[in-house]
Amino acid sequence: MEQQTEERGAANARWSSRSFGQRWQHGFFYVMIRILGRRCAYVIMFVVVGWYVLFSRRVRASCRPYLSRRFPGRTGALQRLLDSYRRVCWLGRTLVDRAAFGILGPHCLQITFPEGQQLVELIDEGAGVVLVNSHVGCWQVAMAAFLNIDVPVSIVMHRAPGDLDQHYFEHQSADSPVQIIDPAGPMGGIMEMIEALRSKHLLGLMGDRIFGDDENTVEVDFLGARVHFPVAPYRLASMQGSPVAVVFSHKSSFSEYGLRLARVIRVPAGLGRDNEAYRPYIEEFARALEEYCQSHPFQFFNFHDMWELGESA
Repeated sequence: MEQQTEERGAANARWSSRSFGQRWQHGFFYVMIRILGRRCAYVIMFVVVGWYVLFSRRVRASCRPYLSRRFPGRTGALQRLLDSYRRVCWLGRTLVDRAAFGILGPHCLQITFPEGQQLVELIDEGAGVVLVNSHVGCWQVAMAAFLNIDVPVSIVMHRAPGDLDQHYFEHQSADSPVQIIDPAGPMGGIMEMIEALRSKHLLGLMGDRIFGDDENTVEVDFLGARVHFPVAPYRLASMQGSPVAVVFSHKSSFSEYGLRLARVIRVPAGLGRDNEAYRPYIEEFARALEEYCQSHPFQFFNFHDMWELGESA
């Protein structure tokens, strides 16, 4: 057990949000967006991504774990290369869009949310809402859409050293429109999360992100292999009586993003600290994420080998 914990901790330590590219390259794209707009930035991005996919072993290696499980039949080297290019290009589109959202203003993108009223009804229950997201689509544009709902928003987010990507509001020299809770803070930010739900906030967490050496995970099937997913969102829901809303975003056209309420998960109160008690609810999230990957296979942007954690257990 001790060796398993050490291996899982080492794997988590290799999970980094360090950005692709250099600081000056990010700055170049920001200037390009401001002067010539998104379309021109896209064209240059396609060329830059091609260079990285061809000549950066790190980029290709970061694409391999997910692509090999989402497309197990695609074993040819050229097909793998093309899939990696497509996936990183989709990431590039979302990064350009996120920057444009801040630089050019919200009018440059349209956001649709068919189940928006259902989310409002969950908020009206008065126990806060645990909003579980994933590394899909453009979550920052999604979060901006929630600001139109008359309820405070808190986001659990850690910015790792080497993360050069600016949040959309940083392009406006503005304070964050949401409360940021850093899981690297005291007690992992858990007291701030509890207080946010007690204050009836929308509390956003990543359902596929394990931070640090956290052992509070459950291993479930995801795309044909075992993956450790965090227990925290569901434990918080059980503690506070809050519904869990699984919301994913996807880019649906040049200027449009769609939000979908993929699941509403009801976690019974008082489940306590036994991780296994939360397995059914984590499995429900994993199923929702698999469905997303089937519909939008190249908009899943978790470039960490999630399955390494399961294999090392």
